[in-house]
Amino acid sequence: MMDAPMLLGYPIPLLFLYFIFYSFCGWVWETAYCSIKERHYVPRGFLYGPLCPIYGVGFLLMILFFAPFRDNLVVFYFVAVVVMTAWEYLVGWFLETTTHIKYWDYSHVKLNIKGRVCLPVSLFWGVMSYVAVFWIHPPVARLFARIPMWLQYTLCGSFFTLLAVDTVTTVRKLALVTRAMNKLQTAGDELRLQMALAKADLGDNIEEVGEQLRQKLDGVRGSLPPSAAERLDRLMDDYNELLARAERQSRRFRNRYVHMTSQRYTLDDVRAYGAQWRAALRASKERRKAARKAGHSAK
Repeated sequence: MMDAPMLLGYPIPLLFLYFIFYSFCGWVWETAYCSIKERHYVPRGFLYGPLCPIYGVGFLLMILFFAPFRDNLVVFYFVAVVVMTAWEYLVGWFLETTTHIKYWDYSHVKLNIKGRVCLPVSLFWGVMSYVAVFWIHPPVARLFARIPMWLQYTLCGSFFTLLAVDTVTTVRKLALVTRAMNKLQTAGDELRLQMALAKADLGDNIEEVGEQLRQKLDGVRGSLPPSAAERLDRLMDDYNELLARAERQSRRFRNRYVHMTSQRYTLDDVRAYGAQWRAALRASKERRKAARKAGHSAK
């Protein structure tokens, strides 16, 4: 069998296996940390599979570019902090630009840059890079070096196929979520515009109730002419339908990134609808459980 292609002194199949392994380790770390913090199971990552590619790429950066600085720990630490911070910022910027949603936010931490990176986390990246290069990777490299080349190619082919399918599925889902949120935003803007026009026609006698669109609509419907009320009702029905669709399609991402925010989309309405849907589901389950108990008691 011919020699494997090389990249910076490493066989590419081996680097890909490192990527898969460290992406899985990152998923375990993120899931464990967030599950403990939220006090319930929170699977992390965009992909359906147990992988966090940001960690896989991060570890590859450590292995490929930080190792030459092993003999000078000060330079090693400085380079690790700068490179890993730049990588985290780049990923955050890319996700916000493409999806218009902020999946993590360090705005509440001092010395942050647009909420995408912050000094404490950057310093942690430097420590993590030292632990990875000096302590974690050496035994992993020795273990992976024992894998025969034919098995490396087999594993790479299998993992690459699964990763490609997972990535295509995830990107398609993200596209559907983005389209649903765009339609929801447009419908919400139209509804607010029509309500503002109705208020202008009626003067200042309309009292707005609450902050949600449905509550506001209830506050103005009774004072509107029949044609205007019907128009708002149709808009509200369309908005509710789009809201339900956006809630269903974005549920997985919102469950995995419970603190994600958006300056463009009406995520608050989506979250509120999701909470109402879960509450209704729990109430339905309780009613069925009570009915079963009543049936058993009657017997």
